[in-house]
Amino acid sequence: MGMNGSTMLAPLRQGLPPIDPAAVSSSASCALPARFEAVRGARQFTRTTLGQWELSDRFDDVALVVSELVTNALRHALPTQTHQETQEPPVRLHLMRWTTRLVCAVRDPSHDGPGAAGESDDAPFPDPSGAAESGRGLFLVDSFSDSWGWHPLAGSLHGKVVWALFRLG
Repeated sequence: MGMNGSTMLAPLRQGLPPIDPAAVSSSASCALPARFEAVRGARQFTRTTLGQWELSDRFDDVALVVSELVTNALRHALPTQTHQETQEPPVRLHLMRWTTRLVCAVRDPSHDGPGAAGESDDAPFPDPSGAAESGRGLFLVDSFSDSWGWHPLAGSLHGKVVWALFRLG
């Protein structure tokens, strides 16, 4: 489990941000196919959703974080696609907003924490975003969002959710 030099990037807590899901004023989610074009789809979904919420001015920062989280999720989702032809797409993007904050959360099929050691070494395909120095994508997430973290999925669901929070207003 060695330290891979990314301790500064360790999420503040392993769990959901300190928010009350019942107080969500709006939320939207989309399932993403396990293909790299999904990053573009995730950005389009984010653009449309933020436009509806009158948050288009935040699109650049949010889309950058969404792209990194989705790219990371796809890195885990792609290898499982072949022997797991279930109806449930392996990656889901959720956008949730409250009056003063926006959270984007991406679900993927891997239980490993983000930036886990060795994650990028044995990747079975090249990383199209060039973020394969595993820390770089998380560094961007850390820089552009106000806080971020992750938690394993409970129950029969496999995988984890990585989330990033943006303060609004």
